[in-house]
Amino acid sequence: MKKKPFFLMAIAVVIVAAVVIYALNSSSPQEPIARKEHDIISNLNAKDIVAKMNDKEKIGQLVMYTPLRNQESFSKEMIQEYYIGSVLLNDQKVSAKEAATFNNQLQQWASESRLGIPMFITGDLEYGAAQRVPGEATVLPRQMAIGATQNVEYAYQAAKITAAEAKAMGFHWSYSPVADVYSNPLNSVIGVRSFGEDTKLVNEMVAAEVKGYKSEGMISSAKHFPGHGDTSFDSHTTLATVTYSEDVLRKVHLPPFKTAIDQGIESIMTSHIIIQAIDPELPATLSKKVLTGLLRDELGFQGIIVTDAMVMEAISNNWGAGEAAVMAINAGADIIMANGSASDQLDTVDSLYQALQDGKITRSRIDESVERIITYKLENKMFDHRFVDIDHATMVVGSKDHWEISEQIAQDSITLLKNVNVLPFDPQTNESTLIVSVAYAEQIAETVRKVSKGEVISYQAARATGEKLDVSQESIDAALEQAQSADRIIVFTYSDSQIAQGQIDLVNQLQGTGKPVVAVSLGNPNDILGYPGVSAYLATYALDTWYWMTPIPVSWDAAVRVIFGANPKGKLPVTISSAYPLGFGLSYP
Repeated sequence: MKKKPFFLMAIAVVIVAAVVIYALNSSSPQEPIARKEHDIISNLNAKDIVAKMNDKEKIGQLVMYTPLRNQESFSKEMIQEYYIGSVLLNDQKVSAKEAATFNNQLQQWASESRLGIPMFITGDLEYGAAQRVPGEATVLPRQMAIGATQNVEYAYQAAKITAAEAKAMGFHWSYSPVADVYSNPLNSVIGVRSFGEDTKLVNEMVAAEVKGYKSEGMISSAKHFPGHGDTSFDSHTTLATVTYSEDVLRKVHLPPFKTAIDQGIESIMTSHIIIQAIDPELPATLSKKVLTGLLRDELGFQGIIVTDAMVMEAISNNWGAGEAAVMAINAGADIIMANGSASDQLDTVDSLYQALQDGKITRSRIDESVERIITYKLENKMFDHRFVDIDHATMVVGSKDHWEISEQIAQDSITLLKNVNVLPFDPQTNESTLIVSVAYAEQIAETVRKVSKGEVISYQAARATGEKLDVSQESIDAALEQAQSADRIIVFTYSDSQIAQGQIDLVNQLQGTGKPVVAVSLGNPNDILGYPGVSAYLATYALDTWYWMTPIPVSWDAAVRVIFGANPKGKLPVTISSAYPLGFGLSYP
């Protein structure tokens, strides 16, 4: 009996030795020690994961790269050699299946890196997943259209639909809602992307969208902090300065961001504009006074601060992508949106890495941001749920239920501003209708054919390929010739701030035919200021400054239905003039 403990001890020693020998013999030379780190990393907290990362891996988490078309090797290199932690997807010529497949591939490459940290997959999804997958995903009305409905529930539903479709394809993060208060009618870059000019309305809509994203477990991002709504220059091309007082900043522009923070929004995107009242020297993206002093310390935001695109000329022309990236991190940003060419993106990574080695960025500043990023990846269970079901994605994206909600939002947004005994048109007569438009004329005509019994003719009055649309007198003459054989005319105009003179002439000369004329603005609702004598006028808020990128047919379809009898319900979310004030909107008797 006394020999039993010794006998058991001997057996235990043999077992332990056998386990060690087995482990040594079974270790494949192709499987590095790092793979063992990969196996346990998802079970650690963010601080412990950061402690296991080397400098190159940490810098990678601070950079969001943009894939280059038809260059998958670049994506693989960025993920596996530079350990990039986030990706911005801009390609608009993909299907839901292709998007989900590509996103799975990105996550596969990330899983094969040393620590296997998953990637944030992000995109601008202001009007739905269709902004990235326009052929299949549900197209939602622009935010100003939602503002025109005055229905907060619609903002919630729009965000929820966006999140459901985007998540099904592997996205984690939407750069929406736009929290900018549209206080300058010459602001072409924001325009109909804003909910409107009323801070209270914007607050309510922003809060609802944050809730909608959260309901589907998707990260959202309020932009463009601390407010891009009062600029008259586009920061894609110009470094703008806003000169309003600090009081205006705090009363008008900051509240929607504070509302988003109070709702627990995970991310805020910076603006590339100089807020003179806070920092007269540096744009918000590069300003410690704005990002750390105002956003972190005063407003108490603890989420991820992501920069807007750093190749926008407001930044790149003045500092360069690399130098600006270092400045932004030191100012308090967590993730640098590095897009542009391969050299631009690599310059961002290299500049940040070298700045860390040279002590231009402190290790504590880097670790703070990396820990915040990893925390959100853990909270979103990205380590355990890296991939999406491609078949499921194709079922969710563009579902019938989603389209029905989008169509209802659009229908309730159409705003009738003027009607001098013209509307509604009778859809049952055999009268012919001429559709004249500066964009999407034939697509709009197809909608009219569905609701109108008479003949429908379309004429595209402008064929510009650039950002601005105008109409030549030759085109106007052609439209007038078409009008001779039409019984009634619907003319669609577009502007992102001020309507071009050629479009004004087009409407006025069509009005001069003496036939019933209805004008419809596809973009900024201010178009009526250019042709105040028109008999009837509706606003759709359908197209922003990048009108050619994704059409919004639900909005012009809704306008057509109103023209042919559906009751208009929209109310102006902006002031056009004393005749058309905030909240104005007619309806049929």
